[in-house]
Amino acid sequence: MDTLTLVLTAVGSVLLLLFLVMYARLHAFIALMLVSLGAGMFSGMPLTKIVETMQKGMAGTLGFLAIVVALGAMFGKILHETGALDQIAVKLLHGFGEKRANYALGLAGLICALPLFFDVAIVLLIGIAFAVARRTKGNLVRLVVPLFAGVAAAAAFLLPGPTPMLLASQMNADFTWMIIIGLAAAIPGMILAGPIFGSFISRFVTLDLPEDIDEPSINKDALPSFGFSLVLVLFPLILVGLNTIGTRIVAPDSPLVEWFKFIGHPFVAILLACLLAIYGLALRRGMSREKVMSVCSAAIQPAGIILLVTGAGGVFKQVLVDSGVGPALGNALIGAGLPIAAACFVLAAAVRVIQGSATVACLTTVGLVLPVIGELGYNGAQLAALSVCIAGGSIVLSHVNDSGFWLFGKFTGATEAQTLKTWTLMETILGTTGAIVGMIAFSLL
Repeated sequence: MDTLTLVLTAVGSVLLLLFLVMYARLHAFIALMLVSLGAGMFSGMPLTKIVETMQKGMAGTLGFLAIVVALGAMFGKILHETGALDQIAVKLLHGFGEKRANYALGLAGLICALPLFFDVAIVLLIGIAFAVARRTKGNLVRLVVPLFAGVAAAAAFLLPGPTPMLLASQMNADFTWMIIIGLAAAIPGMILAGPIFGSFISRFVTLDLPEDIDEPSINKDALPSFGFSLVLVLFPLILVGLNTIGTRIVAPDSPLVEWFKFIGHPFVAILLACLLAIYGLALRRGMSREKVMSVCSAAIQPAGIILLVTGAGGVFKQVLVDSGVGPALGNALIGAGLPIAAACFVLAAAVRVIQGSATVACLTTVGLVLPVIGELGYNGAQLAALSVCIAGGSIVLSHVNDSGFWLFGKFTGATEAQTLKTWTLMETILGTTGAIVGMIAFSLL
């Protein structure tokens, strides 16, 4: 089929997805599967090929992500139940002081959200923001915007978060470079979108502390040490980084190279971190084995719907790739003179605005650009930079079709208009800043 028809198929598919989710109120999983079928048929794929491609897309996505999400959910839940995340947050607040509590909350969100889903991290940390607001009697906006910015920055840019881990895997990016560039994007993005923007927008938007929020009680004597808690959170990142560093300082034919690659793989790194949290923290602090099993089971139950929707996004991505729609649209953007890094950001932003989910926006964009960049011979570091550009685009301009939009309003009591002025602008600043860092890194590597 000609390029114009394929491009129109891509645009029509995304618009149809928007209609099914927002107006027909169809579940995102079913909508993605229907749109994938339609995209395959209208692009001229053989009917049997469409089904095979859908199976390939689901398996290719969940084959990696299911393990990461399951282990990561258990790891994060154990850190919460044992008080490790609380210890990090409380220590940061104590160190920064209440006057700079907005910076402390942003940093706490960035660190504590590393092993957690976005919504889970917000649920676990929002009480700290409320407690600080109660003591300072200040505008809640100044505190919750940095907290949400820190959590959103970790969820978008930092390994071992599910979305950046999935992006790096799908793009065949170097994981260590993904950590380095992700940190370079997340930290300035969090500062600009969180404490700085939060202080500015608090002059125009005022939110009061919800009346039904009680004072949280944290038994400081029962918490693990701050140092051990921080090491636990960073442990999987250390193992992943050790892979790249270790393989460069030993001889290529050394048996250690294989071991470095083994323990530095995300599967093994998160598994070892999970075991360390169970046996080095939970059981040693008196948590029974039955309680540990209960915590782990409770952690993975909410992950089911996340995996299904993400897998369906992978199906849509694979259909775009195999049908030729992705190459056609990607080549059209490159042919229009748009640099590849900017094209990654623009495509992800467009899909994000249309259908809402950051993860689906990432997967869809990968499907559109991977056929193009796959022929250009980029190295792992450059692919990591492009992954950060995609991640940045996938979180900008969040509005009513994004669950994060409603999550912010639900916890803070903000109206839709107030949420647009705070949450939406915060996400846009964060995503744009991160993407700019990714573009600069891509040009330098």
